[in-house]
Amino acid sequence: MTTSGEQEAGGATSRPIVGVVGLGTMGGAMAQHVLAAGYEVVGHDVDPASEQRFAAGGTVAKSAAEVAGAVDVVILSLPSVAAFEDVVYGPQGLTATNAPRCRIVVETSTLPRELKQAAHGELSAHGLELLDCPISGTGAQMAVRDVVYYASGDERAIDVVEPVLQACGRGVFRLGALGNGTRLKLIANLLVTIHNASAAEALALARAGGIEPSDALPALVAGAGTSRMLEVRGPMMVAEEYEPATMKVRLFMKDVGIITAFAEEVGCTVPVFDAAGRLHQEALEAGFGEADAASVHAVVRRRRQPT
Repeated sequence: MTTSGEQEAGGATSRPIVGVVGLGTMGGAMAQHVLAAGYEVVGHDVDPASEQRFAAGGTVAKSAAEVAGAVDVVILSLPSVAAFEDVVYGPQGLTATNAPRCRIVVETSTLPRELKQAAHGELSAHGLELLDCPISGTGAQMAVRDVVYYASGDERAIDVVEPVLQACGRGVFRLGALGNGTRLKLIANLLVTIHNASAAEALALARAGGIEPSDALPALVAGAGTSRMLEVRGPMMVAEEYEPATMKVRLFMKDVGIITAFAEEVGCTVPVFDAAGRLHQEALEAGFGEADAASVHAVVRRRRQPT
C-alpha cells in the first residue's frame, strides 16, 4: 500500500504526516512521542485543555474530518463506543469527507471487535484502511514508552504505520487478520484485571500481617510472584493515593464488560477473572470511579473476615 505520505525524494521515502484523534492520557502521550521522533503531527480532541497541551508542539484541527484532510495516517485513541461512532460516522467524522488525504486509520482503543469490523467496511468505502492495533499498557507506561501494540489488519498498511507505533512504545506484534489485535488485547486485560486484584490483596495481607507495605513491595517485585501491575500500581497501593489516575475504574469496567462478553461468546469459563472483576465493580460502587484501578486495594482493606 502506498500512501500520500510515501513520496519518493532522492531515493528515500518521506515520513507520513500523522494525525491523533483523542488527546487524553494515552493519545496525548502518543502524540508527544511521535512529535519527539520528528514527525509532523495534527491532533484533535473534544476537550479544549487536551488540545491546549498538545498545541505546544503540534497543530490543532477543529474536527476528525479536518485531521483526515491534513495527514497520511490517523491514530484514534478514544474512551468509548459513543466517542468512536462520533469520530467515524459523525457530521465532522472521518466519513464526512469523500476525498480525505488520509489513507490509513489506526484504532488503538479497547472497543468491541464487531464495532471495529463494521467501521472497517464503512471506512473502506471512503478510501480508508482501518487497522485494529490496541495498546497493552497503562497511561503511566505510555508516558515512558513502556507499552506494546497488537497490530492486526492489512499487512502493507501495518508496514507504513509500524515505525510510527515504534516511536510510542517498545514493540509491535503482528497478529494477522483484522480483529485479532482486539482478541489478544482482551486476553491481556484479563491478566491485568487478575494481577491488579492480586497485587491489591497481597499488599493488604502484608499490612494486616504486620509487614510495612513499603518494605514488602520491593521484596515482592524482586521475587517469583511479581507482575507488571504490582510494579506499576503497587506504589499507589502502598501510598494509598489513587489519583491522578492512569486508568480510571469507570473506564476499566468498560474493558471488564467487553472481556466478559468475549469469554461468553467463545464458551470459555474465566472464574479467576470473574472474581477479580467483581472486586473492581466494588471499587466503582464504593465511589472510586474516577480514581485509578489501584483503588481496589482500598476495597480489599475494607473487607473483614466473616465471624
